[in-house]
Amino acid sequence: MDAFAPASVTAVFAPDHVDAGSRGASVALEDGVTVSIEEAAGTTVAVDGDPADFEPVSRVLDRLGVAASVDVRPQVPLGAGFGASGAATLATALAANERFELGHARERLVEHSHEAEVAAGTGLGDVFVQDAGGLVYNVGDGRERVDTDEPVGYAGYGELSTADALADEELMDRVREEGGAVLDSLPERPTVRAVIERSWPFARALDLPTERVVETVGRVEDAGGAATMAMLGETVVAVDCDGVLPNRTRVSATGARLL
Repeated sequence: MDAFAPASVTAVFAPDHVDAGSRGASVALEDGVTVSIEEAAGTTVAVDGDPADFEPVSRVLDRLGVAASVDVRPQVPLGAGFGASGAATLATALAANERFELGHARERLVEHSHEAEVAAGTGLGDVFVQDAGGLVYNVGDGRERVDTDEPVGYAGYGELSTADALADEELMDRVREEGGAVLDSLPERPTVRAVIERSWPFARALDLPTERVVETVGRVEDAGGAATMAMLGETVVAVDCDGVLPNRTRVSATGARLL
């Protein structure tokens, strides 16, 4: 049984309490993660056929009370700010529910996936974006969605540890302050560009961008586009910059699904 979930890029966030997730603004991408699952005596996970330790995927299967052999096939880099762990976890939950005829409502599968991600320290809300598709934001009054499929460019240079960042209390205090200010400044129905333009100063204020990220954002801005750093990864995501970045996709107008 196969399932797919879009990747997602968080431009800005402001964590509340870890168990509750966070406020933020993110986009789902048409590039994403496909998983295949088969019944097995014990759970095993592979990435493109190679055995891997993928804690949130194992955790969500435990929560669902099943064991399976899972092969994760990502179209985006792992650990680089694309929410690949959340996408793999949500796709696994959808596929397992169908394969084992568990009968869970989609909303419950999303909750199981979110709780598995939080417990693993790999994300605070990616699966909600990957479930819905589009531009998803929460400025404090609950999640809202803007339906869009506009082109997005990206360049990925390396990994940053989400788990380490979320465990850094000093950094998270700064994220709450800086991210909260950005979210409070968003227009009532933000565009992807409005989110990206406001989130780049947020990333700079946290001293997170590397020299490569700064240089790439500069090239996008020189071309008339808007760019920012993905939270959290050494990755640049941008709009309105045809031909500047090596990878091109679109905002995914739809969320995770069975294949």
